[in-house]
Amino acid sequence: MSLISEENVRGGSVFRDLSANDEEWQPTEIESLCMNCYQNGTTRLLLTKIPFFKEIIVSSFSCTNCGWSNTEIQSAGRIQDQGVCYTLKVNSKQDLNRELVKTDCAITRIPELDFEIPPFTQKGSLSTIEGLLDRAVAGLEQDQPARRASEPQVAEKLDEFIQKLKKLKDVEHEFTLVIEDPSGNSFVENPVAPHKDEALTVTRFKRTVHQDQQLGIRADDDLGEEPAGNDLDSMRGEVLVFPTNCPECNAPASTNMKLVQIPHFKEVVIMATNCDSCGHRTNEVKSGGATEQLGTKVTLQVTDASDMTRDVLKSETCSVLIPELEFELGMGALGGKFTTLEGLLEDIKDLTVSKNPFVCGDSSDTDRVEKLKEFGEKIEKILAGEMKVHIVLDDPAGNSYVQNVYAPEPDPEMTVVKYTRTFEQNEELGLNDMKTENYQEAK
Repeated sequence: MSLISEENVRGGSVFRDLSANDEEWQPTEIESLCMNCYQNGTTRLLLTKIPFFKEIIVSSFSCTNCGWSNTEIQSAGRIQDQGVCYTLKVNSKQDLNRELVKTDCAITRIPELDFEIPPFTQKGSLSTIEGLLDRAVAGLEQDQPARRASEPQVAEKLDEFIQKLKKLKDVEHEFTLVIEDPSGNSFVENPVAPHKDEALTVTRFKRTVHQDQQLGIRADDDLGEEPAGNDLDSMRGEVLVFPTNCPECNAPASTNMKLVQIPHFKEVVIMATNCDSCGHRTNEVKSGGATEQLGTKVTLQVTDASDMTRDVLKSETCSVLIPELEFELGMGALGGKFTTLEGLLEDIKDLTVSKNPFVCGDSSDTDRVEKLKEFGEKIEKILAGEMKVHIVLDDPAGNSYVQNVYAPEPDPEMTVVKYTRTFEQNEELGLNDMKTENYQEAK
């Protein structure tokens, strides 16, 4: 029997919005083994979409023989191209109300207490910072009665540690919460969106081979060795196609990749995915060259609507600032893009307003929704040429670019500044521990 019935796959997608009025959308029932009495029970699967979690699988098992039951929720969203790490400085009780999504593969740390929740030890959850602390306390207290009888010294030390965890909710002193998720699907709320959150740092990272194996996207015996004879010259002028899954409907799709030379700049790799099932399109750009010796800061003064047609290359290490709106988009957000200025602003609007998960459903807040709506209206004015602003692209790797429409003459509306990276910027780019000079060949 098929796991998903044909009636539940209408419209080309097995995931549908959860609705009490949709009487035809029924869960799929599967006969399965009860792990309590080892008789046959029934598992019910419901594939649906809910705000913020996107696609999920709700599974419920019940056994009529022994009465045992179990319910579980699993994320059905795709694994992101990069992992994500959120570092939050909690310095007030208001920070405890921040909403967060923690997947089951995420690692949670509180460095001040030398406390860590390893991956795959908890199920994924949608909660708050306070709820995360309560869940950790409840997990530690669960077996304390048995420990007090068998290992009283261990139980006493755990009681002391539990009190320290509970005391964090009083926020008498600032503490740090780190959520590191190799799948890239965890989130921590920014309550001042669309403005930059000074207490929250978001960084993207490349997964290790071990993390890929834990997520099941790499075989255990695959050590990640690069194939021999990989020559970029043979790829120039050729469009490479490889299979993938659509990030929206998870249907099989194809990704096209090509090396492109941008005039007056450098070579980049453009990857584009088109889905025939739902029509979704996405593109990503990565630099085809090395990290530059100096960082680049490009400041463009937008004077009229014609500036919206300028080509823009935003690398994944580039941050975008609009000083007039007090807006800053951190590095890693939106990934790498080769688009126009209009396309970049539309993506910023979608990210901060239209697709912001904290402004829909029960997570929405009236004041926050009004602020984001006002921000969206200002973006619309910029797109229409009714508002003059400065767009700043700050890329410490030096791999971002804005088209000079006066080339080869200087652009009077654009300023390009080269600068020396700070130690912190080199640390984020992984350059401080990278040594490529003065190596001697081993004899």
